[in-house]
Amino acid sequence: MKKIVLPVFLFAVFEAVAVTLWLTKDNAFYLFNFSYIGIALSLGVFLMLKKYKHARRIVQLLVGLYMLVWLGFISRENMQLEGFWYYLFSGVFEAAVIHYAVAKIFGPLLFGRGWCGYACWTAMVLDFLPYKTPKSPRKKLGFIRYLSFAASFVFVSALFLAKVGNIERIMFVSFIVGNILYYAVGIIAAFVFKDNRAFCKYFCPVTVFLKPMSYFSLFRIKCDSTKCIGCGKCKRACPMEVDMTDNSRKRKNGTECILCMECVKACPKDAL
Repeated sequence: MKKIVLPVFLFAVFEAVAVTLWLTKDNAFYLFNFSYIGIALSLGVFLMLKKYKHARRIVQLLVGLYMLVWLGFISRENMQLEGFWYYLFSGVFEAAVIHYAVAKIFGPLLFGRGWCGYACWTAMVLDFLPYKTPKSPRKKLGFIRYLSFAASFVFVSALFLAKVGNIERIMFVSFIVGNILYYAVGIIAAFVFKDNRAFCKYFCPVTVFLKPMSYFSLFRIKCDSTKCIGCGKCKRACPMEVDMTDNSRKRKNGTECILCMECVKACPKDAL
């Protein structure tokens, strides 16, 4: 029974969001959208609790491909940061604004940076590269993410200030170009830094929203100090270089945790 409590709770949260948006927006799409994502995430968590080794990858593909292919390319919705600014400046509570509110602004108060570990379509591809854990210490390049965040804001702001026509088409084109850039930078960075998650650590603008909110996350991985033997296996297994042996919210790289559970799997004493 313990193995279905968390998946059921997770599904209930997303279903509550789905029904609320369906009724308030009078649009059945939100019922399907958040129900589907809730089912996919709940399935992944259930498989993870059953110790199925590919559980997280299944969720990444189910959610990532749905958002990239269906919402992005087929439905022509810009779900990147530019799409968020576009709808926000338009004064419309739709699409990317709702997505960001649920997954990247308020959602992290509940599940931290779970988005990065289970749903990001960029990381979905990067996690298949060979450097599952970083081969060298983290570089002091995190400032780049703030520059890319600012560039996204300035780009969309300029379109509105210049009153550019056919802005919806520009948003779709920027979604395609943006994804090409994300994948190109992400793959190159992975091989340069020998770290699949280098893009997440140094370049991804979305983390500007995710990091401060995930500091207060309800769901966190904690260490039972009575079981921990200080072997360091959890730190070596963590793709984001988080110190999981420290339970304080100020632990090293604490807001970088993507809840991938690699540290939990690596712990020989089940201390995490």
